[in-house]
Amino acid sequence: MNKMLSIILMIITVLSAILALIQKDLLKAAILTGFSGGALAVLFQLLLAPDVALTQAIVGAAIVPVFLALAVKKTQRDGS
Repeated sequence: MNKMLSIILMIITVLSAILALIQKDLLKAAILTGFSGGALAVLFQLLLAPDVALTQAIVGAAIVPVFLALAVKKTQRDGS
């Protein structure tokens, strides 16, 4: 069961990263980056690396997507 869950999490991580790369909407790309980071954090927890999992959850699933979303929001141009 643990091996199957690890494989599913790896697939989620890779797919969300690829979708973030090909996304035209930058806000959606930031959200998909968070999915990738969250799945990777759970994968690290399953691999018995709780310190790395905690760091990945904080940085990869929370801080980076928020900073990307803020940067997108700050740099958006008006429609006029």
